[in-house]
Amino acid sequence: MRVVGASLLFWALMPLYRERVSWADVPRLLLCAVLGVALNQLMFFQGLMRTSALHASLIMVVAPILVLVFAAVLIGERVTRAKVAGILLGATGASLLLWLSAQGGDAGSTLLGDVCILINAASYALYLVLVKPLMRKYSAVTIMAWTFLFGTVMVLPFGAHETAKVDWQGLAMGQWIAIAFVVLLVTFVVYLLNTWALRRVEPSVVGTYIYLQPVMAIAFGWLYLWLGWMPGEGNAPTPDPGIAHLLSAACIFFGVHLVNRADRQGST
Repeated sequence: MRVVGASLLFWALMPLYRERVSWADVPRLLLCAVLGVALNQLMFFQGLMRTSALHASLIMVVAPILVLVFAAVLIGERVTRAKVAGILLGATGASLLLWLSAQGGDAGSTLLGDVCILINAASYALYLVLVKPLMRKYSAVTIMAWTFLFGTVMVLPFGAHETAKVDWQGLAMGQWIAIAFVVLLVTFVVYLLNTWALRRVEPSVVGTYIYLQPVMAIAFGWLYLWLGWMPGEGNAPTPDPGIAHLLSAACIFFGVHLVNRADRQGST
């Protein structure tokens, strides 16, 4: 549903661009579809079914590191001390933040689930590197339209059976809104903006922003709890962020800043 919906949205924009894709670029687009859509999505959901959210979040911390390694090896991105320091600082902050959030432990985690999430992180990291050269020739919409079209064909055999079991008529309005949010914002907008950003910055910069996910998740969690949108125990007050939370967030933001500054200095 997520991949098909995003694919339809990308193709709805294609008449505005009318770009013809060279046959020479089709193999790379197919590989991007495998890594960035099919393998990425399938491994993510299979992993979440078999491991805890904490384990999944901690493993995803390696994604920006893998992006930097793949970019240096495959497309010759310059690895500077500032980039390495920024990525390691961001990884430290994200790990601390996730550890602080692990109040319920990590029961239910399995090795198979952890491996699936690791494959998910590695496939997306490699996708960010391989899609970069295509940005010199095509718009982000054209690249995403073809990538998601190929990806849809790849995931249909795995998702068709599960989709057929859903009672679509029995879904509540809130569930439809959640589906629309995942398709429109979490998939369509996120993939489009990531690809658009790759035209302007190196893959390692785009990958580093993954570290902001736990910060934003916890921030929105506090906001929703304060607004009463999340169930809680009675009318308990919203927990205030502690010094450790603020320190971990500062590490993440400063790490992202270091990588961005290193990229700007390297391009001048």
